[in-house]
Amino acid sequence: MSSFIAGYKAAVTSRAGRELNAANIWQRNYYEHIVRNENELKNFWNYIDTNPLRWEKDQLYPAALPNQFNQDTP
Repeated sequence: MSSFIAGYKAAVTSRAGRELNAANIWQRNYYEHIVRNENELKNFWNYIDTNPLRWEKDQLYPAALPNQFNQDTP
């Protein structure tokens, strides 16, 4: 699975660079988990569905108070 993800990300990065002049379009890592039952699926689905509602409370939100995650370092 990780080699598939790596290939996909490489292809998208190449195309984004070529067509959009964009770089660094991916987050640093991803969470990989095999969903094994209906309850896990519901929990993940709920997280994905409700996570955008919490964006303004996230430490990486642009208007968040300065913290170790949203400061530019030289």
